[in-house]
Amino acid sequence: MSTNSTPVIAALEQALADTYALALKTQNYHWNVEGPNFFGLHNLFEEQYTDAHTAVDELAERIRALGAPAPGGFQVFMDTTKIADAKQNTDATTMIDDLAASHETMGETLRDGVAAAEEARDPATADMLTARLTIHDKHAWMLRSLKA
Repeated sequence: MSTNSTPVIAALEQALADTYALALKTQNYHWNVEGPNFFGLHNLFEEQYTDAHTAVDELAERIRALGAPAPGGFQVFMDTTKIADAKQNTDATTMIDDLAASHETMGETLRDGVAAAEEARDPATADMLTARLTIHDKHAWMLRSLKA
């Protein structure tokens, strides 16, 4: 592991913690959504948390490829994440707003990660995080569009 990969690893650890927290929040809302749009939201949330769970593995493996141990465990993720925990006993509109905001937070995390990777001349990580950014931007747009 080179010294210039340290900020990249830190950015990946942030993205990992945020992605894990967002996956858990989205899965919670998938389980608990109610109302006239139940079926559509239930399915949309499932698509989004499934994508996030896949991303968690990819982010952790990229950390390992850079020579660092991948962090894990709820406490480590809770101490690191910028994603607020799921709101309990809430309505579908609040869930949608909360998830859209969380995807926007993910975008900030990923933009910071792309910048760190580019500064470190790590195009593989920059490309990976850029691809994730595209996905989170799309998820946020889809959620915001539900309220249009």
